[in-house]
Amino acid sequence: MNSNNLSPRLKVVASLVPKGSKIADIGSDHAYLAINLVRNQIATAAIAGEVAPGPLTNSKMEIEKNQVSDLIDARLGDGLAVLNPEDHVDVICIAGMGGLLIRRILEEGQVKLSGVQRLILQPNVGEYELREWLITHGYQITHEDIVAEDYHLYEIIVAEPGQMQLTETELTFGPFLMQAANATFLRKWQRELKRLKSIQDNLERHPQHGGEKLAEVSKKIAQIEEMFTNVGETIN
Repeated sequence: MNSNNLSPRLKVVASLVPKGSKIADIGSDHAYLAINLVRNQIATAAIAGEVAPGPLTNSKMEIEKNQVSDLIDARLGDGLAVLNPEDHVDVICIAGMGGLLIRRILEEGQVKLSGVQRLILQPNVGEYELREWLITHGYQITHEDIVAEDYHLYEIIVAEPGQMQLTETELTFGPFLMQAANATFLRKWQRELKRLKSIQDNLERHPQHGGEKLAEVSKKIAQIEEMFTNVGETIN
């Protein structure tokens, strides 16, 4: 992967950035996304945030190599601490982290979110907790996507300022993802259902491991099976 050839998940993230935005990419991984967006004239300018000196050096080298130092500022800092009010960032992208870490970054950097019009978030896991944070902190989910990359299936959540209520089912599966129920989404939950049933079988064979864990797993299985029924998917 490089700035001219983004990974499938970063291509989707890039496609969700409105033209003319000033972006911040937090945990930028060589600043590939930021470079791609400014070189394609989608973003007018960008900030690439890194939490460690090594990745920051890599980002700066990539920015210089692509001759976009006048448009991208690579900064060292934890999460949204890299942002200043005078940056006037429109869009924040956080991709390739766990949902709990993204939630922590947003929680600790709330004061930096003023004026930001769009969050584009790609959690590797922990999507439920991230959606829950968003709707309890004045955000509405406006779009969701799911993309396959190698053997992984990644969800992408777009949130904008506003009010929204979600059911437990929508928090788990994603309101837009569940509505679309495309092949990638179904594959993700078929895979998860198979994993949980394997755990359930093992717990039933070894009841000494605890009934509480079995009850929790069985509840999750029932939730997934109900979702499949609601979207008209046959469970294998």
